[in-house]
Amino acid sequence: MRIAQNNRESLFFTPSSRSIGDPTDRKAQRSEQYDTVSAKYGDFVMKELLPPIKATYNIFRAATLLKLKRVVWASSETTLGLPFEREQPRYAPIDEQHPLFPESSYALSKMISEEMARQFSRWSDIPFVGLRFSNIMEPGDYQRFPGFWDDPRKRKGNLWGYIDARDAAQSCRRGIEADTRGAEAFIIAAADTVMNRPSRDLLAAIYPGVALRDGVGEFDSLLDTDKARRLLGYMPAHSWRDHVEV
Repeated sequence: MRIAQNNRESLFFTPSSRSIGDPTDRKAQRSEQYDTVSAKYGDFVMKELLPPIKATYNIFRAATLLKLKRVVWASSETTLGLPFEREQPRYAPIDEQHPLFPESSYALSKMISEEMARQFSRWSDIPFVGLRFSNIMEPGDYQRFPGFWDDPRKRKGNLWGYIDARDAAQSCRRGIEADTRGAEAFIIAAADTVMNRPSRDLLAAIYPGVALRDGVGEFDSLLDTDKARRLLGYMPAHSWRDHVEV
C-alpha cells in the first residue's frame, strides 16, 4: 500500500502503484485520481468503526479468558434503523424481531458487536446480554420535554423513545441476575414516549404507512420492551410525567 498526492495536495490512498487492469504506468498514473480513495475520507473505518469494535472485542475476550459467569453490555437502539429516514419502521412498536438497519458507523459497530457476542457465547457458553438502550435521560432533563411537543418531527428519529437513567441501571442489574442462555439483545426503553400526544396520532402524523400493532395504550412507547420484561424481569418504573405537569 502507498500514499500518493494529487495536484491539489490532497492525500490519497491506493492499494498498489498500478491501477487494476491498466498495463502501463502512464495509464495507472492518469487514472490514479479515479481509482484511489482520499485518505481524508478513507480513514473513517480507522477512526469511527474499528475503535468501538476493538474495545468490545477486548472486553468480550477478557471475559471469556477470565471465565466470567455472565456479560452484560451496552448495545444501542440505533441498530434498529434510527433516524428512520432511509428505512422506515416495518411496524410499531418495534421489537427484537424487527430487521436491523444500522445507518451510522456507531450503529454498525453495535450490530457487529451483537454478532461477536453470539460467537463468544458459542465458544465459551457464557451468557451475553446486550441492552439496546434508548436515549438515556436523567430527571433534570425532563424540563426540556415540553419543547418537543409542538412538533412531532423533533423526536421522530427514535420513535419518541427515551429511558430514565434509573431504569437503565435497573436493566443492568436485571441482566446480571437473569437466567438466560446464549447471547440475547433487548430493547430497553421507558413505558411511554417523550410526547404529550397519543402514540397512535404520532405514528399517523409522521409515518402514516407504518402499521400499529394491537394492544398499544394511549401514550405507550413505540419501542417494545416485552422481551426484556419476560426474560430479564425488567419493569420501567420512572416517567417524565412524574416530574412535568402536562
